[in-house]
Amino acid sequence: MKVVIVGCGRVGAALAALLAAEGHETEVVDRCPRAAGRLPDSPRIRFHEGNGFSRAVLRDAGIGHADAFVAVTSRDNSNIVSARTAKDTYRVPIVLARVHDPRRADIYRDLGIPTVSGVRWTVHQFHRMLLHRHLSPELSFGNGESLLVRSEVPAYLVGRRLTEFDVDGEIRVVEVTRAGRSLIPAHSTTAQAGDLVTVAVAATALGRLRGFLDKELGT
Repeated sequence: MKVVIVGCGRVGAALAALLAAEGHETEVVDRCPRAAGRLPDSPRIRFHEGNGFSRAVLRDAGIGHADAFVAVTSRDNSNIVSARTAKDTYRVPIVLARVHDPRRADIYRDLGIPTVSGVRWTVHQFHRMLLHRHLSPELSFGNGESLLVRSEVPAYLVGRRLTEFDVDGEIRVVEVTRAGRSLIPAHSTTAQAGDLVTVAVAATALGRLRGFLDKELGT
């Protein structure tokens, strides 16, 4: 991939280093020339001094051929403008942005731009580590509002339909690994001893999920 990153703070520099290490061509834009010092020495990374919403700077960074664009400056207004320029003017297929004020996330959503909010993500992570540390997510979505969690099926569900585990809009079993083979459960699929289940769960429902996993038959 060819990725343009606007913002060379800790997040932008770390992302650029990770992408370059994986073999992706990475163009990094920042208005502070000293920010280039945060980047590793890599032939796959090029630094461009300037504003991320300057069309001249973006063209120099090769945005016309970019597969993805990421705006991670410390200023929400700059992120909005540069992300919208990448999406609307240059038709970059993947456009992502960081938002510091969660209230502005609605603006990005209306523009069709997925966001990562440091505040929301951090709150969800601390909440999980404090109260649900035994539920280790395999994957999280958005800013951590939805998670995929893997667990051995609780004993009280053995022989019963996995749909009994579901709570509409909060918890749903989406995959079962049985004897080393993966399957998507049907409505009639019953749990067997030793099953590993993948559960899609809202972060706000982790307490309920933990209760289900700890529940004993007859309680």
